[in-house]
Amino acid sequence: MLKSAREIEAMRRSGKITATVLTELMKSVRPGQTTGELDRLAEEHIRGAGGVPTFKGYNGFPGSICTSVNSEVVHGIPGPHVLREGDLLSIDIGTTLDGYVSDSAVTVPVGKIRRNAQRLLDVTLECLAIGIAQMHQGNRVGDIGAAVQRHAESHGYGVVRELVGHGVGRAMHEEPQVPNYGDRGTGMELRPGLVLAVEPMITEGSRRVRMRKDGWTVVTADGKLAAHFEHTIAVTETGPQILTLREYAEHPDIARYASEVVA
Repeated sequence: MLKSAREIEAMRRSGKITATVLTELMKSVRPGQTTGELDRLAEEHIRGAGGVPTFKGYNGFPGSICTSVNSEVVHGIPGPHVLREGDLLSIDIGTTLDGYVSDSAVTVPVGKIRRNAQRLLDVTLECLAIGIAQMHQGNRVGDIGAAVQRHAESHGYGVVRELVGHGVGRAMHEEPQVPNYGDRGTGMELRPGLVLAVEPMITEGSRRVRMRKDGWTVVTADGKLAAHFEHTIAVTETGPQILTLREYAEHPDIARYASEVVA
């Protein structure tokens, strides 16, 4: 589902809201705060900017964002859970604007965290940067996953198999699927106009995961930490262009893929 320059521009406007609101959430995270408070802040800011929270009501999901803590990999439901000093918090957020979706996620420290937790965050963010760097026309979807997997596993981390990145556009989930593992030279060819949500989900221990009884929250099977980072990226004739790029807490290798230039 290749996007025109006009459609990519529309997605960039959606992505600007996502990036701005996610920045506000990142800056506001603190011990003693509830995940429900972050959810209310996200919805208020998304709607205030003219967008709609993509996640709210999606297949019955009750929140405007996903908030996943420590061993929770993704899809945590925001609510009364109180954040504590030393926690890791993953925030996943989506905005729909004028019919186009943007999707992004970060994992942030709550106060001061342990060295092993910071290392997991650093490597997972590096995985996202390395994956995005593969997104040049003529490469393959498998090149993204192979690069992510190689980097994560070289540090002794697990790469979740059950959940993957995806195409994005008028729907939150479009083809193709974008695994965070695989072999180079496999999968769909990357062509200008393809827009993907690339989202490494990396675990401190085993890559195995399980679903909680709420039917949404995915956790590590061994109870160890997980981290999750995500951007919405367009493949263009000049290289990858991030449509959800933030001006806050970006990896330098990610920040160079500014979204203002589109094919």
